[in-house]
This record gives sequence, C-alpha cells and structure tokens, in this order.
Amino acid sequence: MKYEAFELEKKGIMEAARAMADAARTAPKARGLDKIEFCLLDGEEKAALTAKMREMSEIKGWKFFLRDANCVDAAQAIFLIGVKNTPCGLSGCGLCGAASCEENPAPCTFNITDLGIAVGSAVSVAMDRRIDNRVLYSAGLAAAEMQLLGADVELIYGIPLAASGKNIFFDR
Repeated sequence: MKYEAFELEKKGIMEAARAMADAARTAPKARGLDKIEFCLLDGEEKAALTAKMREMSEIKGWKFFLRDANCVDAAQAIFLIGVKNTPCGLSGCGLCGAASCEENPAPCTFNITDLGIAVGSAVSVAMDRRIDNRVLYSAGLAAAEMQLLGADVELIYGIPLAASGKNIFFDR
C-alpha cells in the first residue's frame, strides 16, 4: 500500500498530539490535583474555532486574532489545553493576595502554574517530534468563550500543529 505525504503528515500530527496529551497529563501538579483539560480539534471543529477568532477580531478590533486565525486555518490540527478554576485549598497560602482560597476571586496561582508546566511539557513533545507549533492566547480565549473544554475551564491556550515544508508560524 502506498501512503501519500499528506496522510503521513496527518498521522504524525495525531501521534504527536497523543504524546502531548500524555505529557500534559503527567506534568507535575500542585498538591497532586489534576485540573488540566485538553482536546484536539481538526476539520469542522477547527473551522468553527477560527470563525470565532475572526468574529472576536472584528468585534474587539484585535488584528492579531485575525492573523492567528489564519495560522490555525493553515495548521492540520489545534491542541487546546486549559485548567479548571478551582482553588487548591492550601491553608494560609496567600500567594494570590487573598487571605484564603474562599476569598480569592481570581484564578488560583497554583492552577496557572500547573497549566504553564503542562503547556511546556506538551510543546516540548511536539518540538521533539519536529512538529511546528506555537502557543496562542487568542485561540485559547476563543475556545474559552465557546466552552470547548467545559464551562469550568476559563483559562485555555491553543497550540496549532503543522507538518509542512516551511514553518507556518514563523512569518507572522
């Protein structure tokens, strides 16, 4: 059987995304509490995300959302990764500036740190597999508005993935 280049590239993207999921899931977490959520979009679901990014660009006047939507369109898939906004319940922590977890209206500092570690772990896997990628706040914000990782996941990043002859994320 003959496999065409685009089939092999797509398979490589899917294998990399699976390994990225493993890396994100096994990344260290505060108190051992795993609040990380992720998924992979391609096809119609990816197109719906870029449509939302374009809509946000127009409504808010954020031109970089349009630029980033074009990058996501050109990618074979996008890995979404976020964190649930529930306090870690560390007694007397105060790192966020609140006296207690119950008084903190902002995302828990430890959740944000856990997300950063998981994102770093995931993109390092993509890099090791020579899959072009870029961490996009814009795609994450659109995904959060669409509640693609659930209503309780408000902080999301998007990581578009591409295997092509030229890094599509380089000339921005």
